[in-house]
Amino acid sequence: MLASRFLHPILAVGLLLITPSLRAETVLVAVASDFTRPMTEIAATFEKITHHTAKLAFGSSGKAFAQIKSGAPFEVYLSASEKYPLELEKSGFAIADSHFIYAIGKLVLWSAIPGYVDNEGKILTTGGFKHIALADSSHAPYGVVAEEVMKNLGVLDKLRPLFVMGENIAQTFQFVNTGNADLGFVGLAQVIDINNGKLGSGSGWIIPDNLHGPFRQMAVLLKTGAKNPAALALVDFLKSPTARSIIEKYGFGLPE
Repeated sequence: MLASRFLHPILAVGLLLITPSLRAETVLVAVASDFTRPMTEIAATFEKITHHTAKLAFGSSGKAFAQIKSGAPFEVYLSASEKYPLELEKSGFAIADSHFIYAIGKLVLWSAIPGYVDNEGKILTTGGFKHIALADSSHAPYGVVAEEVMKNLGVLDKLRPLFVMGENIAQTFQFVNTGNADLGFVGLAQVIDINNGKLGSGSGWIIPDNLHGPFRQMAVLLKTGAKNPAALALVDFLKSPTARSIIEKYGFGLPE
């Protein structure tokens, strides 16, 4: 009778080994397109460490915002701006005061053609190109920043007829990478070589911060994820030194 009160040693060890998988959960995450490369690596590392799985859906911040308000089952939202997460908190779709800055965005004027874009961006004023790509500013924060840069340089109205609008920053990159646009405004994370911190191909000009306002990218815990251990764990993990190291590797600035 006494023996029945205790687990066999081999069985006990087996239960310890499978316990993490029994507790593992899945979190559905809406992620801004510019954060595709770092978030893919972060999600893989997160799963190895916590055994939770993060299912990622990439797209424009504005489209994800609209989907969340329409009932999409996302549990954590990583936006390329501060505007949308704060609005979700205000309207009751996100947990109050759960927002935090996870990265500082970096914009690049880039061409797939080596030597085409000078390192001061003078091509924007000298011209000579047929099309320039940027993300649609009506729902993509990178498009908003790109237009702000051109306005501050005094070339926005001049270049507007040459615009090729991407649905998001991922499509914008494809327009330039395939030659459908001669050059365009893309995220540094899309073109950086993480082994040396330089552009991996083509030519480009990293836009100075003084040509646009603060480019803070914000995340928020949605109410649908409030009781999901995986969602709570991911929010914590995004603030960890491990995640911050990955974020910085892809060219993003880090919040203090």
